[in-house]
Amino acid sequence: MSTPEAISRETDTYPVVQRTTLRFFRRVTRTFTSTFRDIGLRTLFARDIGRGFGDPATYVPETIRQMKNIGVDSVPLTVIVAAFIGAVIAYQTRYQLLPGVQLSIIGLASRLMIVLELGPLLTGLVLTGRVGGRMTAEIGTMRVTEQIDALETLAYDPVAYLVVPRILASLIMLPVLVVLADATGLMSAYLTSVRLTDVTAQDFIAGLRLGFGTFQVVYSLLKAAMFGVSIAFVCAYEGYVTEAGAEGVGRSTARAVVITSTTILVLDALTTLILAPLLQS
Repeated sequence: MSTPEAISRETDTYPVVQRTTLRFFRRVTRTFTSTFRDIGLRTLFARDIGRGFGDPATYVPETIRQMKNIGVDSVPLTVIVAAFIGAVIAYQTRYQLLPGVQLSIIGLASRLMIVLELGPLLTGLVLTGRVGGRMTAEIGTMRVTEQIDALETLAYDPVAYLVVPRILASLIMLPVLVVLADATGLMSAYLTSVRLTDVTAQDFIAGLRLGFGTFQVVYSLLKAAMFGVSIAFVCAYEGYVTEAGAEGVGRSTARAVVITSTTILVLDALTTLILAPLLQS
């Protein structure tokens, strides 16, 4: 019968083969335990967010301020990125065409790539660094300086005050920014095609209108809304659970940007797999 001393033996005291096996299974166990723990903590955080929506007097004024920080202040960066992407897509498409292909395909390709994919995806990824990193750093700094504890002492719900406004602002402003990015990208593609290549305005506009459906815009806005919620939820959570002072803030910020970027890419792939048949119809 095993004694407590035998059960708690250090891994290094076992023979080499047993030691390697033990380390492998312990690493797998820790990974599974950590994964389910993170899922549970995020579920509880989502529950607290749902409860925070019941206190509009706390989050409505802050939501308006966050809409400015997340949306209005991000307009220049969004426009610059979208303009360059639109120009590059149009220019590359023109000079990769085989001889004899109708030039109207440039307008069609620009619309499909910008509206369906690159507009929402690049806007989400760029704002992950600008908005998400700032969000995590702000909330994380409040955590390590005990300002969140002070809010609880003053009978404020910190989730309703810090997290809910950022989620609402991201949900509202990301689709607005994506509409701006789509329009800027298409305008840039149009100007690049007409001014720098042999494509005429009639060719580009004809391709732009070819096979257009309103669901394509809905599809782009749906992605934008999902990306906005993902940015706010993940980055706010990482900031909310920050530990270990200034070093912890930096670690939480880097972790939030990586997780959010991965989440956006996964959501983009899943949305494409599920809704692509509707786009075709």
